[in-house]
Amino acid sequence: MVICTHMAEIRLVTSVLSKVALQEIANERFGDMVKGVVDIEQSILALGGELHADIEAFLLDQGSEQANLWGINVYPGQDFPDMVEFDSMINIRPSQGNKSRGVENVDTRKRILEVVRKYITQ
Repeated sequence: MVICTHMAEIRLVTSVLSKVALQEIANERFGDMVKGVVDIEQSILALGGELHADIEAFLLDQGSEQANLWGINVYPGQDFPDMVEFDSMINIRPSQGNKSRGVENVDTRKRILEVVRKYITQ
């Protein structure tokens, strides 16, 4: 497992994480959950930190475009896909047709799940 760290708590995931490793990240802050942001165009996942907005800012610094970034919560104690919760303030984007904290577009949710599946094992 290789994880690059930034801002001490935010991690750009660059290889597959086990659920044990994901739980270790969860234990750093919330215990049962890890906040994350997915770049659906670049197939990037960043995890950790206190706010989705901080993770979003980290990915913007890495060259991501805001329109491609979606906030999620990941629960290591649950199985895929139930481990992913589509709930974040950064998801409220009326200009993109997303008026809630969730991810309303089915195709966007599928793309988010594909990225999570790529990096988190059962």
